[in-house]
Amino acid sequence: MSALPLALVPGVPALLPAYASLEDPVAELRAACLAAVGGLGPRVRVLASGPSGARVGAALAAAVGAAVVADGETGLLVVGNGSARRTEKAPGHFDPRAEDFDAGLRRTFAGIDADLAAELWADTDCLGVLPPLDEAEVTYDDAPFGVQYWVARWR
Repeated sequence: MSALPLALVPGVPALLPAYASLEDPVAELRAACLAAVGGLGPRVRVLASGPSGARVGAALAAAVGAAVVADGETGLLVVGNGSARRTEKAPGHFDPRAEDFDAGLRRTFAGIDADLAAELWADTDCLGVLPPLDEAEVTYDDAPFGVQYWVARWR
């Protein structure tokens, strides 16, 4: 494991400032993400598989006063999530394989079945750089909206 701090947050667009409203539908998730990103230090490198995840990572870094950088001695913020097919109301609707898939991710991010991840609408492309969740301080583990989100920090 790297000596530099690592964190995992989901790339959920509801975390972007543009989606802010009087009542925050993801207040608990947002608080966990801000705490995790805040622990990465003043310079953060964001690793995300898509524009939405990169925007979320950058917005979270900005919210805690961290600069997003491309390289150097930095904390690493990985953006990704488990399946998006945990319930009928999930973006990808219910798939009975989703819960077992997410349980497998909880054990290890190594050797992720990319085809199954795609079928389950999981954003796992960048998760392979992370140690297992059982080596992390996991501050959020839930599936609101039928999408599995984790917030975790490794030191």
